[in-house]
Amino acid sequence: MSKITPYNSGESKKEQVGKMFDNIAKSYDFLNHSLSFGMDYYWRRKAINCLTNNPKKILDIATGTADFAISSSKIKDANIIGIDISEGMINVGIEKIKKKGLENRIKLQIADSENLPFPDNNFDAMTAGFGVRNFENFDKGLSEMYRTLKSGGIVAILEPSKPKKFPLKQFYDIYFHHVLPFFGKLISKDKSAYTYLTNSVDAFPNGENFINHLKIAGFTNCKHIPLTFGIVDLYIAIK
Repeated sequence: MSKITPYNSGESKKEQVGKMFDNIAKSYDFLNHSLSFGMDYYWRRKAINCLTNNPKKILDIATGTADFAISSSKIKDANIIGIDISEGMINVGIEKIKKKGLENRIKLQIADSENLPFPDNNFDAMTAGFGVRNFENFDKGLSEMYRTLKSGGIVAILEPSKPKKFPLKQFYDIYFHHVLPFFGKLISKDKSAYTYLTNSVDAFPNGENFINHLKIAGFTNCKHIPLTFGIVDLYIAIK
């Protein structure tokens, strides 16, 4: 996968992504919910419904402002750890968790998805919402997810995709490449963040290509489920 980065700087992709999310953290939730027309709630619910092994310990990769972690708290008796490289996003997430009274079930911490600070075979399930494509070393990140997941554990990954059928494909291309970056730039005040979003989605190896990466990492029973006419992909895999 090509190294798409948010900024034209000498920093690593990881450093640039962390800086980008720090920059947009305060406006991220508003933009995420409004620019997806609220469908992000539905996508996370679909993903969580696929965690059918009654997980008690869940890791949310690239948790951002903790929306996926908060949604996962609907699973009875599950305890969730959310990790992210952006301190700004983590701080927003901590405040949301406090307001919902979920501090006893959800813990957030700054950590690198490609070097997870957890032992082998530690989690019953993992979620990742729109963060895998931000990995600097794509296969290393998936390998770390596999390492820290228990045998029989389930991973659910959401990533943006692109519809393939006329006329939705044409309408979506206009929205995704022009409307979304315009409003993202206007509201977040970061000129590059939402252009990076579209470029990173274009570069992501979606569908069967991503399934192959999951298999290389060691996962089995890999499934690809298009959601909302193909604008988002849900990937389910088992260790």
